[in-house]
Amino acid sequence: MSEDLDRAYRERFSERKAYREAVWDVLVRDFFQGWIPPSSRVLDLGCGWGEFINRVTAAERYGMDLNPDSATHLDPAVKLIPQSCSERWPLEDSSLDLVFSSNLFEHFLTKDLLRATLAEAARCVRPGGRLICMGPNIRFVGGEYWDFWDHHLPLTERSLSEVLRIVGFRMHRVWPRFLPYTMSRGGTPPVALLRLYLRMPWCWPLFGKQFLIVAERTQGA
Repeated sequence: MSEDLDRAYRERFSERKAYREAVWDVLVRDFFQGWIPPSSRVLDLGCGWGEFINRVTAAERYGMDLNPDSATHLDPAVKLIPQSCSERWPLEDSSLDLVFSSNLFEHFLTKDLLRATLAEAARCVRPGGRLICMGPNIRFVGGEYWDFWDHHLPLTERSLSEVLRIVGFRMHRVWPRFLPYTMSRGGTPPVALLRLYLRMPWCWPLFGKQFLIVAERTQGA
């Protein structure tokens, strides 16, 4: 299974690695870092080749992934946890300030596995800490969602918000449409356009096909 993951990741992204890194430079610097104080302890679920976690400024950085190639791409200061995120995490209760995930949840085989992952996030994130998750919104992507062999769970911002509430989060900000759908197919627009796009949220409903949710762990979780 992990070998299939490695092969799929290489096939989709290796030719666009430099472009993806340039895009994530902008996404982290111009948007996501604003949600992450430098003193934070941050975990990147499904960290892949470290496009997000390598660029974040944080006191402690963790990446979790089954991809055997992740270790060769992560910054040496990032602590890799090479396991399925639906299993119990080797982290203490309330030991994280933030969990981040991008384009991961649609790959889960069942809703139970997704719920188990989110329950672990609720356990490990401190009260008031955050979960930031981004992924394709089936309401806007439509049939394109199934053009990837390993897409299994069709999610919307509504369904994901519902299960997040169940496991102990409250919604802080929810954008049904944030970024366009995928960087593994299609064109490679100039990165300067992305900087402009992030500064113009009124454009997101016109072009966005991925949801973005910022949730906070409740006190009683």
